Amino acid sequence: MVATLADVAEAAGVHPGTASKALNPESRHLVAAETVKRVLEIATKLNYQPNSLARGLRTKRSYTIGFMVPDLNNPLFPPIVRGVEEVLGPAGLSALIVNTDNDPKKGMQLFDALVNRRCDGFILATAFRNDPVVKEIVKRKIPAVLVNRLTEAPTLPAVVGDESREVRDAIEHLVRLGHKRIAHIAGPQNLSTGYIRFHAFKNVIQSAGLKESNCPTIVSTAYNEIAGTDAVKKLLASPGAKPTAILAANDQLAIGVLDGLKEAKLSCPEDISVMGFNDIPMMARIHPSLTTFALPKHEMGFKAAEILRAWIETGTTPEPTIVYLPCPLVVRESTGPVA
Repeated sequence: MVATLADVAEAAGVHPGTASKALNPESRHLVAAETVKRVLEIATKLNYQPNSLARGLRTKRSYTIGFMVPDLNNPLFPPIVRGVEEVLGPAGLSALIVNTDNDPKKGMQLFDALVNRRCDGFILATAFRNDPVVKEIVKRKIPAVLVNRLTEAPTLPAVVGDESREVRDAIEHLVRLGHKRIAHIAGPQNLSTGYIRFHAFKNVIQSAGLKESNCPTIVSTAYNEIAGTDAVKKLLASPGAKPTAILAANDQLAIGVLDGLKEAKLSCPEDISVMGFNDIPMMARIHPSLTTFALPKHEMGFKAAEILRAWIETGTTPEPTIVYLPCPLVVRESTGPVA
């Protein structure tokens, strides 16, 4: 037999209205702490499941969040999802996760589907620099937070890594090792992560006093291993002296670079050092282990969900503030001194 709210209230010795308030994170503060504790314990014991449909009809909310992810095959995103869920769960919210495959048309279709499900808000890990979904969200005044990516104009709150600082730290690390010919495998330029790192690389090379002709850039077509291998093949086939170090715009590109170097019978780091970004799982276990930056993925999802939850619960629109999270350099085997 399915337990009802009345069953929970009777077992706890309280009025059904009190039990309802105690079970609702938004009204729990109106009930004595001891009573809340007793009601929650009994609800768990009876395996009580609230009627979310009835609750939604009463409050005109769905208690769901649309979470749009560009590529669930990318190990970057599961820890972000976990961080989001740790905030949403205790608040009585659930995430509807959709995968856009980095396709703007598919992203818009999925956004429309989530809007039709009356999602209370959105977390977007999918934003392009010029993003139609973001424009539509702003137009409709739907609560939403960007995570890991930015748009051209800061119209929504965002939680991201400090891309420019990471690039600076990367070049400083390589220069300390004696590298003067440093190449950059850039990410797609329609994404803020690729664009910001590309331009930061150009600026840091100049400020470090390195010759731009010795520091070429190749823009990759995607953030994956195949694109990384294709890019390093183009780099090695270009005229001039080959680089002694390569800074790839993310770890998956860096893995592709390592594969391309092996095909070219070059050793890392003896012939060419390689760096990545994000510190996705297993980067410490590949050979050579990858020097990279530890993006605080779980914290990023957690913080984005906190901002969105507060927006939804208070109804107060936050300023489109960008939260930059520090990404410490993790030095491993793939970088070494110039031979």
